[in-house]
Amino acid sequence: MIELTKREDQIMQIVWKLKNAFIRDIVEALPEPKPHYNTVATLVKILVKKGVLKSELIGNTHQYSPVDDFDAYREKQIGDIKEKFFENSFPKLVAHFAKKEKLTDDERAELIKIINSK
Repeated sequence: MIELTKREDQIMQIVWKLKNAFIRDIVEALPEPKPHYNTVATLVKILVKKGVLKSELIGNTHQYSPVDDFDAYREKQIGDIKEKFFENSFPKLVAHFAKKEKLTDDERAELIKIINSK
């Protein structure tokens, strides 16, 4: 499972939204107070090493894009969590969240409807 820090995740959310981004694009999209350009560049290089971003040299600068789209990344992460914490059991994963969230009767009915629609 790829572990991302809060700031790394924030950067990935931006890159997933933009599809392709230069460091300056990422800095511009970050909320105030904006981190220094070099800080973002360092975090992006870490994300490349972690294998979640790839870079392409365009002219004399790098453009970054996600290795996987958000849905594929989410599926990998959920699969890893299911395997690591729930004995690779989807019912155990769903039961955990159903109990933890204290679902209302309507929410349980909606969940059952979603499950039955597959």
